[in-house]
Amino acid sequence: MVRLLLERLVSRSSSLSFAAFRNVTVRFAAIPKFVSYSSTQSNGIEDPQNSLEDLRVPNHWCDPSKALEESEWLRVTLHKWLDDEYCPEPTNVEISNVAANSFYKSLVEKQTDVGEILLKMALELESISYQESFHGAFSSANAAVNLIMQRIALE
Repeated sequence: MVRLLLERLVSRSSSLSFAAFRNVTVRFAAIPKFVSYSSTQSNGIEDPQNSLEDLRVPNHWCDPSKALEESEWLRVTLHKWLDDEYCPEPTNVEISNVAANSFYKSLVEKQTDVGEILLKMALELESISYQESFHGAFSSANAAVNLIMQRIALE
């Protein structure tokens, strides 16, 4: 799914190539890990070396009313963050609206995987013109997901 979203993003942008994503790094806030263990030792103790980090939004956020609440929180928080981090500009309003709408759609579609939410959001943020802005689709989506991860950590 992640590869498919990346390929769709690349196909929509004439200035991007799939090779450009080879060294893409996504930074997430320090959060408590949601761990699923693939095996346990014979004494029943879980082996952390055999664990995978599972970055997901909480399932109860997929309830439509909670999804609306969380997406509105993201719209307001991302807009403020963009204004504070760079400078206030009209594009910040558009970025925060598109990101919040994308997040809402992901939640009501029961999409909880943070990586897939990020890529879908970046794809939708490609619809914005960043010509007179400090931002881009991926930096905006990355900032939004970073804020989402910080919010998850507070739960």
